[in-house]
Amino acid sequence: MSRLATFAAAAALMASATSNAAEPIALRDMGSFHVGGRLVEISGKPVKDVTFTPGGVPAKVDPNGTYQVDQMYVQYFLPQDEKGAYPLLLWHGGGLTGVTYETTPDGREGWLNYFLRKGWSVYNSDAVERGRAGWAQYPDIFKGEPVFLTTSNPFQRFRIGDGPDSYDPDPAKRKLMPGSQFPNEGYENFVKQNVPRWTTTDDATIAAYIAEIDRVGPCIILFHSQAGPFGFKVAQARPDKVKALIAIEPAGAGDPAKVDALKNIPTLLVYGDYIERDSRWPKIRATGGAFADAIRAAGGSVDVVDLPKAGIRGNSHMMMMDKNNAEVAGLIQTWLEGKGLTKQ
Repeated sequence: MSRLATFAAAAALMASATSNAAEPIALRDMGSFHVGGRLVEISGKPVKDVTFTPGGVPAKVDPNGTYQVDQMYVQYFLPQDEKGAYPLLLWHGGGLTGVTYETTPDGREGWLNYFLRKGWSVYNSDAVERGRAGWAQYPDIFKGEPVFLTTSNPFQRFRIGDGPDSYDPDPAKRKLMPGSQFPNEGYENFVKQNVPRWTTTDDATIAAYIAEIDRVGPCIILFHSQAGPFGFKVAQARPDKVKALIAIEPAGAGDPAKVDALKNIPTLLVYGDYIERDSRWPKIRATGGAFADAIRAAGGSVDVVDLPKAGIRGNSHMMMMDKNNAEVAGLIQTWLEGKGLTKQ
């Protein structure tokens, strides 16, 4: 049996076991913290009168002074019966937050719960300028302007819909990819998760992720989409602390000049379905494959899984939300166990 087939078979068994697990999740602790950031001075702005409450008394607000910016928010969940050898860090993609890994848009358990049930300590973050990390003034601090997405944009760009003009406000009229596993009935809930993003904050985001690892210690990183370059580059900056990398359809790669830093970090790249039907994804997939080859050439261990070839079909870019998300998570769990990253 091939390695892909073994992954798929084990994943199916784990998905079945997880779907039948209705017992409460037992935690020994949970909490949150902010990490990273810097102080910035703003000057030369006019003082404003602001009425904070309708009918209230205006207050003078002086926008000049020191601001805390570029911090990141992290929420952690520590299971009572810990089975992971290291904490698992979940990093989301562009225009999204840590909600990516929480309850799916149609109400099923997400990967956060899945890996908690498997005994992993899970750290789920909102990166710089997302969600509970907070925002800063632009263009004074965040250079440029934020990018906002229409309701239809993710439907087409994330390989949920079959090509341009596949989205329709009426779920029954949407043109889904054939055999799509994305929960069409929950798409509106997915769109509600979208937040504005900047294209100019990568350095700040990488600095905050490094600060998270410095605080948490040795860990495993599972990262998605836009976080592809972040995951690889942070591992290159802290190769002694990153014990494994799990790249879920990474949108980019690490620094090719520092690829040697990854040679002792087992790495898994996972890609979904319909890539050949999309105008952008073949190139993105090729970039990931080339970087994987570079790690191997440096003496590293990399597994690249195209889910359809492993017998897991119908997955969109948002595979952690797809209806078979537990099966995909089971494949990742099998890989982690095979790398000796769980406690005996």
